[in-house]
Amino acid sequence: MNDERISTAGRQLRMGMIGGGPGAFIGNVHRMAARLDGGIALMCGAFSSSATRSRAAGRELYLPADRVYGSWEAMIEREAARPPGERIDFISIVTPNHLHFPPAKAALEAGFHVISDKPMTLDAEQAAELVALVERTGLIFGLTHNYTGYPMVKQARAMVAGGAFGKIRRVLVEYPQGWFSHRLEDTDHKQASWRSDPAKSGAAGAIGDIGTHAENLASYITGKRVTSLLAETNTFVPGRRLDDDASVMLRFEDGVKGLLFCTQIAAGEENALRVRVYGETGGLDWQQMEPNTLRVTRHEGPATILRTNVGDLDPMAKAAARIPAGHPEGFIEAFANIYCGIAQAIRAYHGEETPDEGLLDYPDVYDGLAGMRFIEAVVRSSADGNVWVDL
Repeated sequence: MNDERISTAGRQLRMGMIGGGPGAFIGNVHRMAARLDGGIALMCGAFSSSATRSRAAGRELYLPADRVYGSWEAMIEREAARPPGERIDFISIVTPNHLHFPPAKAALEAGFHVISDKPMTLDAEQAAELVALVERTGLIFGLTHNYTGYPMVKQARAMVAGGAFGKIRRVLVEYPQGWFSHRLEDTDHKQASWRSDPAKSGAAGAIGDIGTHAENLASYITGKRVTSLLAETNTFVPGRRLDDDASVMLRFEDGVKGLLFCTQIAAGEENALRVRVYGETGGLDWQQMEPNTLRVTRHEGPATILRTNVGDLDPMAKAAARIPAGHPEGFIEAFANIYCGIAQAIRAYHGEETPDEGLLDYPDVYDGLAGMRFIEAVVRSSADGNVWVDL
């Protein structure tokens, strides 16, 4: 491993990207998020498993030909060999699920920090290996559970942690989509093709794709990990090889109980992620399609509406807001908050910047391990006849 700490003072962080080539939705989201605050520059990439497609993506992104690679292996090897003044600082991994772990492991072993799309790996064993590698190297590892980057989600977390609702009792989290209501995998739809393939997506379909977002959001806001669950997964579309729907009963730490519902066959739904948390004296309700609003309820008293960048909000919520109240902030900005926090952590790793604590609560390698354990527990619970499974 190259453990030389290259100076980051007075310059943009240099990013390399693996995946995100032609036809990939999430790659461009990551690139927009990375450059939003001006502190990160895309320097190189291996954008596709096809060298031809990777070169085409590089041309579209105006990268020099010698920084566009035909494979992620070549990219990591050649970037690690570059002089310190040219070498990238971190690698962003935006591939299908089966190609998260191998380049993440290789990047860490080569001395590069990593940002990875979720789920972190194909299974919990791989996730545990990455945890051990991060602990051994001390390198920064961030995971883009982007919904934690919304200002009002951070406000919700702060209110729960501050005891605004007393002891938390119940969590309800749902994520209905409708885009997969028919067999898109039989067409040329790239996203549908790999998401329905167990070799590329892993052991779960909807649970791995959006169920992990729901689980992570519930754990983030409550500050509690899931300790056990009972699940039923369904495959409604005939011939589909992975689940497209799931219902899960959850037990969290400290006696908190929860329900999680996710589906990709709710015809007509968009991305209707919603979380509700109830305690002894009140509760909260946040919906991703109206992200600037947090509804707060009280046992005896009227409901209150909190808005992004309005009034006396928690410092974490303020740090995550970029523009004056009333101007919509959404998906890209939430992603960018995670990139911004990880970038600050990388600069702090090099000893050259004191990070803003309000942005340092980005999802990390431990969240990735928790997500994989959640996926495997859901699959096991459903397969064994809907039984309780400890994580």
